[in-house]
Amino acid sequence: MYATERHDLIERLLGDEGRVSVVDLARRFDVTTETIRRDLDLLEQSGALRRVHGGAVPNERASTTESSLGERALRHAPAKSAIARRALDALGEGFRGSVFFDAGTTTAAVAAQLAPRLTASRIDVVTHALPLATALAAVPQVSLSVIGGRVRPLTEAAVGADTVRAIAGLRPDVAFLGTNGLSTGFGASTPDADEAAVKSAIVRSARRVVLVADAEKLGRELLVSFASLDEIDVLVTDAAPDAPLAAALDDAGVEVWLA
Repeated sequence: MYATERHDLIERLLGDEGRVSVVDLARRFDVTTETIRRDLDLLEQSGALRRVHGGAVPNERASTTESSLGERALRHAPAKSAIARRALDALGEGFRGSVFFDAGTTTAAVAAQLAPRLTASRIDVVTHALPLATALAAVPQVSLSVIGGRVRPLTEAAVGADTVRAIAGLRPDVAFLGTNGLSTGFGASTPDADEAAVKSAIVRSARRVVLVADAEKLGRELLVSFASLDEIDVLVTDAAPDAPLAAALDDAGVEVWLA
């Protein structure tokens, strides 16, 4: 197979799967990992993808790039499901406290798996995300409160000053929070300032912050930072962060849980 043919196939796989691995590509094309790394370097130089630890992800250069909920729900679905299962360990056995669910497809995966993990007769759950509220309203053990505000169509979540004020008056035991990016110097970030303001309010209000993010988010920096690393208690992800980020997380006292 010629290199150009490999490059075309790599781009196609990236579009279909949302992420490619050096090891998997080497096995698929029966070439060395060094060859694949050179392929990915060339494709990155051409703007076709972005290199990450162990592979590559689609190139989203703009710091304000944001996909729709439907598009994000399809990307890395198995990883998000595994992250959700691991993240719910934060509640522990017989949890009886309060939980805040941030908007997003990974937090939605956590919410979808909540019911089987509940042994208490009732827990208090708060969210500002309409899709999550609909799903959580059907869970018998959940006493649900929904935070209002201006609904942002792209995320179907309430944002704005009223939303931030309402969250500031809460003190949930655990908050499951999503992010678009997580990096050593910029912390957790998202493309939209209104979303960032809500996420910052959640971080400030929660006793324990559990950040759920698939490996594609690691090393990315979006337009607005909403939390420094030392404001995060637990990061749940599906692949180990690269060495600089792992060291920074360790220095900040963040527990890293791999799904």
